[in-house]
Amino acid sequence: MKVMKTLLSASLFLLLNVHPAFSADDMITPCQPQPTIYQVEWQQMETYAFIHFGLNTFTDQEWGYGDVPLEKFNPTNLDCEQWARTLVLAGMKGVILTAKHHDGFCLWPTKYTDYSIRNTPYLDGKGDIVGQLADACRKYGLKFGLYLSPWDRHQAFYGTALYPDYYLMQMEELLTQYGDLFEIWLDGANGGDGWYGGAKEMRKIDSRTYYNLPRILETISRLQPQAIIFSDGGPGCRWVGNEKGFAGATNWSFLHSERVYPGYERAKELTSGHSDGDAWVPAECDVSIRPGWFYHQKEDDEIKTVDQLVDIYYRSVGHNATMLLNFPVDRTGRIHSADSLRAVTFHQRIQQELGKNLLADKKKATTDDDFETYSILQTGETLELKLPRSTRLNRILLQEYIPFGQRVKTFSVEYHNGKTWQTVDAGEEMTTIGYKRILRFPTVQTRRLRLTILDSRASVLLSEVAAYYAPEVWKE
Repeated sequence: MKVMKTLLSASLFLLLNVHPAFSADDMITPCQPQPTIYQVEWQQMETYAFIHFGLNTFTDQEWGYGDVPLEKFNPTNLDCEQWARTLVLAGMKGVILTAKHHDGFCLWPTKYTDYSIRNTPYLDGKGDIVGQLADACRKYGLKFGLYLSPWDRHQAFYGTALYPDYYLMQMEELLTQYGDLFEIWLDGANGGDGWYGGAKEMRKIDSRTYYNLPRILETISRLQPQAIIFSDGGPGCRWVGNEKGFAGATNWSFLHSERVYPGYERAKELTSGHSDGDAWVPAECDVSIRPGWFYHQKEDDEIKTVDQLVDIYYRSVGHNATMLLNFPVDRTGRIHSADSLRAVTFHQRIQQELGKNLLADKKKATTDDDFETYSILQTGETLELKLPRSTRLNRILLQEYIPFGQRVKTFSVEYHNGKTWQTVDAGEEMTTIGYKRILRFPTVQTRRLRLTILDSRASVLLSEVAAYYAPEVWKE
């Protein structure tokens, strides 16, 4: 059965000052928890970029101590439009900029500290890289997001009652001066050794209470209601528990809302989520194209290969998560040409591998390339699909219609070899599907496929089934 979705009015929800959620169709009962409209739109971006750039770039550091002289910051050929053009060619749908990393240095002319771009040689102190990138994103059609580190190794009053107010005032500057933001990144690194105004000491805080997180979340929701808030526990999206870019083959978009906190120690739980969680908090897979997050010349020959990036894509986007790929801008102020070439080639490879759906049929809800249509399957039910002719294939893509919840617990995919049905050998468990699940397997020749829902939380809303042949991928 082909079914169209029904939405509650987003404008009504905005007037009520809460995040809009999808409503129940006359025939479908939502399976809790449910995503907001904004969370669905965020997941549909699939791949977007991180930019790490700052004083660390000029000192060959990853985590600056907070004591580097501002004279060090002076990019000679900074071009945010070059960043944006590169990201568009690499298939990225948005970019998140590290407006302030742990060293406390600010890439915008904040009025709350002297440790910012306005006291550097760059453009004689008149620069604003946050603003420059925001403008470039608008010009090239990219969504824009910001990272503001809660930790600050520069400020003398970090660890005191004053700092949370300071942090919130900087957050309000960023939320009100640069247009709509699609994501706000709240890093989980909190407290430790630092310069702290010359004290040069270790400072520890309780990350669960120190920053007054409820106040921060309320401020973001009020000023940028569409922004997805990232942290270990969300509430918009969660850290995936590693910096390799991999989500678990089993990956629920749920967390226990009261269990996970900033700096959560059980990172492995975040890789798969909580199957019985009460909040929709999908996973974001952050990974750098180089070993480091900031630029280091010695890593010019250590850029991830196209094969590595492709593998990360399948284990992030193809595992019901998003892929956040970091680009360390170099000392000139540009994305290095080697990084650009690798990222663009990676995107072209994905387009090649998933470019032609061998099951495409506009008349059927599960093969019409329309996320808004779906078929309803029950536990134990099998969907058989026939190709026009016997065909080689080695990729299967599955999607649930997630606005009504994530439902599939386990499934199987089989192909008919001309005599019997055989399970495809994907090399990983066939458990959750969620927004998108992509199976890779050695090439098979078949004209018939079948998908069986072995277990589910409720009736399954299957939005898409696609099959592809990616040439010269598996050595058989």
